[in-house]
Amino acid sequence: MNLYLDLFLQFLVVEKGLAKNTVEAYSRDIGKYLDFLRKEGVMVIAGVRPPHVAGFVLAMKERGLGPRSRARALSAVRMFHRFLIVENYCSENPTAIIEAPKAIPKLPSVLGTRDVEILLASPVGDGAIEVRDRAMLDILYATGLRVSELVTLKLRDVNIDAGYLLAVGKGGKERLVPIGESSRASLSEYLVVARSELARKGTSEHLFLSRLGRCMSRQAFWNIIKKRARQAGIVKSISPHTLRHSFATHLLENGADLRSVQIMLGHTDLTTTQIYTHVTRERLKRMHENFHPRG
Repeated sequence: MNLYLDLFLQFLVVEKGLAKNTVEAYSRDIGKYLDFLRKEGVMVIAGVRPPHVAGFVLAMKERGLGPRSRARALSAVRMFHRFLIVENYCSENPTAIIEAPKAIPKLPSVLGTRDVEILLASPVGDGAIEVRDRAMLDILYATGLRVSELVTLKLRDVNIDAGYLLAVGKGGKERLVPIGESSRASLSEYLVVARSELARKGTSEHLFLSRLGRCMSRQAFWNIIKKRARQAGIVKSISPHTLRHSFATHLLENGADLRSVQIMLGHTDLTTTQIYTHVTRERLKRMHENFHPRG
C-alpha cells in the first residue's frame, strides 16, 4: 500500500501544486492511516471498509488528539481514497459515510495596536542587525505575509517606489501586496545601511540576510520575534503568525472589506478569511463587558 501513498504524494505535488510542508503533513497522516490498517490485518486497499476508517478516527481520539487534528487527518484520508477511485485503483470509497469530528473554531491570537507599535520599535540602535529586524517586523505587519513568504523574498520582489512587493505563497501562487509609508522607510534604511554590511561575496539574492549573508530560515526569524517580544516587555506568547493575524484583524476593525483582506493574505477560500470577523466580534464583546456600565 506504500506504493499508493507514493503515487498520491506525487499527485499532490504535480497535479495539485501543494507546498512542501502541506505534502509532508498529508504524508504523515496517510502513513499513520496505513500503519493502522496493517495492524488491523488489512493488507490490500480494496479490503478497506467504513468500520476501518471509523476505527482509525477512534484510535486518534484515544491517543489524545483533539477534534481539529482528527478532522484534518480524516480529510487527508478522504482525499486519498478519492484519488484511488479516480485513478481506478479501487471502486469504493469507505470514507463516504464517516462524519468528521466537530471542532470549535480556534480564534487566532492577535496583538493590540499599542503592543504592535511597541514590538516594532523594540530593535533599538543603528547596527545592521537592529536595522534588519526593524525592517522585517515592519514588513511582516504591513503586509500580513506568512513567515515562509517573508524569509524567501528576493530583492527583485520589492518595488519601493511603487509601494508593492511580490509574495510567492502556497503552491507557488504569486500576489501583489502593498506596503505602507513606514515600511517603505524601514526597508529603504535596511537596503542602504544594513544589507551591504551583512552581504558576503557571492551572497544570495534574498532580501533579508542572516549574519552569515545567507537566506534566513523560518526558525531563525521565529527566534528573532521571540527575542524582540521579550525586549518589548510583551508577556503574551507570540509567533510570526501573530503579526499576520493582527494585520488582518486591524484592517477589518478599521473598515477594510473582507475580499480585499483575503487577496492580501493569499487565501484561496473566503471562508478562511472569515475567521477574522469572529475575532473582531469577540473583541467588541470583551470591550462591551469591560466598559459598559451593565456589561
